[in-house]
Amino acid sequence: MHMNSEFSAAMRRMLKEEYAAYEAALSRKPERGFRINTLKIDQETFLKNCAWEYEKSPYAANGYYLKTEITAGTDPAWHAGLYYMQEPSASAAVTVMAPRIGAKVLDLCAAPGSKSTQIAEMLGNDGLLVVNEINPKRAQILLENIIRHGCTNAVVLNASPRDIAANMPGVFDYVLCDAPCSGEGMFRKEEEALRQWSPSLVAQCASVQKEILPYACQCLKPGGILLYSTCTFNLEENEKQIAGLLEEHSEMGVDMAETYPFGRRGFACGHETEKAVRIFPMDRGEGHFIIRLRKSDGVAGYLKLMKSDPLAKAVVREIEAMLKEPFPYYFRHGEKLYGGTSPFVDCGRVRLLRHQVLLGEMKKNGFVPDHHLFMTGRFARTENLDDEEVRLVLRGHELPRAAERGWTALTWHDAVIAGAKADGKMLKNKYPASLRMRKQDESL
Repeated sequence: MHMNSEFSAAMRRMLKEEYAAYEAALSRKPERGFRINTLKIDQETFLKNCAWEYEKSPYAANGYYLKTEITAGTDPAWHAGLYYMQEPSASAAVTVMAPRIGAKVLDLCAAPGSKSTQIAEMLGNDGLLVVNEINPKRAQILLENIIRHGCTNAVVLNASPRDIAANMPGVFDYVLCDAPCSGEGMFRKEEEALRQWSPSLVAQCASVQKEILPYACQCLKPGGILLYSTCTFNLEENEKQIAGLLEEHSEMGVDMAETYPFGRRGFACGHETEKAVRIFPMDRGEGHFIIRLRKSDGVAGYLKLMKSDPLAKAVVREIEAMLKEPFPYYFRHGEKLYGGTSPFVDCGRVRLLRHQVLLGEMKKNGFVPDHHLFMTGRFARTENLDDEEVRLVLRGHELPRAAERGWTALTWHDAVIAGAKADGKMLKNKYPASLRMRKQDESL
């Protein structure tokens, strides 16, 4: 790997006698990993049925190093949302944040959803999870991952941090700001990150972070936790960024534990920044900076409830007749029906992509369930598929099968893959076209 000379010099100054170990680590393959989605399956069951070679990761309770080469996009278990592919050390930030069950959590810069889905697992679909991505295309990927994971308490936004802070001040128990950064920790994984690096990129990213962080603080209620993380090494985007924030925001202070089972401490730049956690490639990760802050005072905010369009009890009964477990909350907007495990709060004047679970739409011929509903695992009727049938479904094919007429969830090893409508002779596949296996995967 040919590194920029300015970057190499900066890393030598930072790491001193450990620089040789860092350089040697860059010559090795990056670590791969996965997290088991405990919203859908327990770890023991997943691992018992898993043919991979793996090793426990210290970075997350449900995280593992993956030793087997796999292509997740062709794996039915991935399509079912039973696991999430994630570089192991990337899960450390949410572990340090440690959100409690029932909390209100905001993931401010969330796409593609690695940390959002990890937060959802730790919340256990209890409390409220608001996830946001300012880029519209990346926000759609975030929504797809939230749906696949079976989250029932997640609100997906496509908004600026400024607008979120203006509309939801003082509301959240936890805010995760996994900030846009220069990506120095990704050099081993992504050559493009190495090519794009420059001192001006570092300065640009630091400027963006400085703009975002006060909005993150504004969203916190008094006593709330801000978790700031990056996947870069330089001081400007990490310790110095936090020291600058704390210099201007006396209500914020460092709130780190004495020890963690991973990484090493940060560098002293004032305001206790040395209590941060840093992870380098020689720590069996890629590159991360993590620091947890607490807000000592401020004004608590609250969220009003959204006003639902009239929702007849007969419609609710029709929906609940399809379910193994009803949703505690329902909401109607036009012909679309939503369900959730958290009240339908009003997020204000921000672009809302999804509020919890889109159950489906009311049509002339009755209620038509959405893919999102099926992926929650709450649909009562199921048709179990064998290995060949599930691959046909993932490619978009219909299945010849005599089944009771009506809507059903299609399962594989008891995990929901998709929904279908049976006409007595065929199962008409409703797996969304945008999620299907690509044509080049047809031979698999």
